[in-house]
Amino acid sequence: MNAVADAYLADLADRLAALRTGLAEPIAQAVEMIVEAARRDGRVYVFGTGHSHMLAEEVHYRAGGLAITVPILAGPTMLHEGAVAGTVFERMEGVVRPILERYGIGRGDVLFVSSNSGINAAPLEAARYGREKGARVIAITSVDYSTAAAKGATRLADLADLVLDNGAPPGDAVLAVPGSDLKVGPVSTAIGVAIMNAIFAGAAARLSADGDAPIYLSANMPGAKEINAKLVARFRPRNPHL
Repeated sequence: MNAVADAYLADLADRLAALRTGLAEPIAQAVEMIVEAARRDGRVYVFGTGHSHMLAEEVHYRAGGLAITVPILAGPTMLHEGAVAGTVFERMEGVVRPILERYGIGRGDVLFVSSNSGINAAPLEAARYGREKGARVIAITSVDYSTAAAKGATRLADLADLVLDNGAPPGDAVLAVPGSDLKVGPVSTAIGVAIMNAIFAGAAARLSADGDAPIYLSANMPGAKEINAKLVARFRPRNPHL
């Protein structure tokens, strides 16, 4: 294997292994929040801008995932309608509130907000909105990156009820390019997805013990069409993306 590619995989594997101890307690707390929301017929919303929005798509209508998840997806805060414009929008005050008002977030719900740098206006506004509406707010962010970038200003980590530190370094990329000052190999997305799936797997197991774990099946598995259709009918009223 290419040496730099191998180094990236080794670095990522080490970081993922560290999550098992470093995030054991906050992951357990996040599982508990989701279980409580599910038992109250609440929803788990996931918001992020730029590449962080991929965490919202990861848990949406996902094979092996919980149907109580609701992604918050809007073109201006993502990448596919214009990456440069999206970067501008995520730094503008007032952009996110009208997007979030579409979803009916309220007391008894959980809102994940993902932002690696943890300082842009959009994720901070989302966290404030969630708390205003009575939802439990969980941040997935890099504490080191946001502390370095904020320079004393408010960070996402300061606004959340629970912080899941992805451990990514400032700038996200972890490997130096030989013969260059540049770095490659961002890790925040891979780590963020792993954190999310670990939490939802734990919550699903708890809900299954209660006898009600609304878990999607992969579309090509036996019985998936019928099971998934029932879940969509049940959860579509509060998920505009189903």
